[in-house]
Amino acid sequence: MTSQVVSLFDQPAGDGRPRALPLPPPPADWPAPPEQVAYHGLPGQIVAKIAPHTEADPAAILTQLLVCCGAMIGRDAYFQVEATRHHPNEFLVLVGDSAKARKGSSFDHVARLLSKADPAFTSRLSTGLSSGEGLIWTVRDPAGQDPGAIDKRLLVVEPEFATVLKSTSRELSTLSPTLRSAWDGRQLALLTRTAPARATEAHISIIGHITQTELRRHTTTVEIANGFLNRFVFAAVRRVRLLPEGGDPDPLKGTGLSRYLTTVLTHARAVGKVPLSPASRELWWQLYPQLTQPADGLLGQLTARAEAHVVRLALLYALLDGQKTIAPEHLHAAVALWNYAQRSAAWALGQATGDPLAEHIHAALARTPNGLTRTQIRDLCQRNLPTERVEQALHTLAAAGRAHQARTLTRGRPAELWTAAPTIDA
Repeated sequence: MTSQVVSLFDQPAGDGRPRALPLPPPPADWPAPPEQVAYHGLPGQIVAKIAPHTEADPAAILTQLLVCCGAMIGRDAYFQVEATRHHPNEFLVLVGDSAKARKGSSFDHVARLLSKADPAFTSRLSTGLSSGEGLIWTVRDPAGQDPGAIDKRLLVVEPEFATVLKSTSRELSTLSPTLRSAWDGRQLALLTRTAPARATEAHISIIGHITQTELRRHTTTVEIANGFLNRFVFAAVRRVRLLPEGGDPDPLKGTGLSRYLTTVLTHARAVGKVPLSPASRELWWQLYPQLTQPADGLLGQLTARAEAHVVRLALLYALLDGQKTIAPEHLHAAVALWNYAQRSAAWALGQATGDPLAEHIHAALARTPNGLTRTQIRDLCQRNLPTERVEQALHTLAAAGRAHQARTLTRGRPAELWTAAPTIDA
């Protein structure tokens, strides 16, 4: 697979670039990278400087850079649709192999840049999403003797996003509704007798990291249907080069880009309402019917907020261009990045069922090439689930073409043997 982006960021060694070893091609089903137009303006310049010096995916650097910048800009800049304001806060999930996709490395480069561009970045950075109550308390309003949170901007980085999905599936968890309201920019409320709290005008952005296996296993139809997961932009990321000795730890040194970013962020905070330019309005009328046309199945539900995400991404591109209106090039960049997000979601979900038990069984089958009998599958579930529930999960896997049933001879009755369907190899 080749693309303009790969050729742009994988230049030969020389001119201070680190030497890189050849890397095997990506799996055959890996999504095509973002089109070059997604690397528009200042974000593209920054990624071009960082990318040759890291094994991290340029798409991981770009998406996290946009989310981090949006987090620091705050909610005073916005795009308005009827009575709804879209602020530059976004939710992002990077999907890639653990320890191999360099998700953390890509964030480290972005965090270093933002720490230089905005001294408040470190103080507005938090790790871990355990509960809705904890999130609200971090950005709470003043109450009585409690001064509350002076700065309502918050960027939450969750390296183990699977724990978030586990938490949202619990019956009494408030995390999912709190995060949905946070993305919408609505008032957050913690209504307890001992420590009630409210958070108005909070500006919350999220970056999560997860593996494809974890995403499939812990994604439920409930969290897709209730609009929780479609508030996230998904990006498939992988290691794109091998640098045995690493790259320049500060590839932006001497470029002036961090100082320029400081100026851009300061300007963006005072912009206020950002409308479409006349040319962009005409383009938006052309794009809107395509963006509102849902895909089928779980993927369609997962990407159902396409037009809202494109607007927020276009707003970010415009603000980082130092503009007060969204121009056609900002919409084109946003659509290109959103298209990659859709391809990433399709790859990440694959034939996911949205049934955690089915995904749990499939993961066990994938680890056991010789297959598992029905009795072994019941043992896997610790025999604490009704037979009908296990039967439903197996039927779901069979209907999706992800598991096959066969009969194997034993000394007694023939045993029912289940095996995982083969996957596409690189």
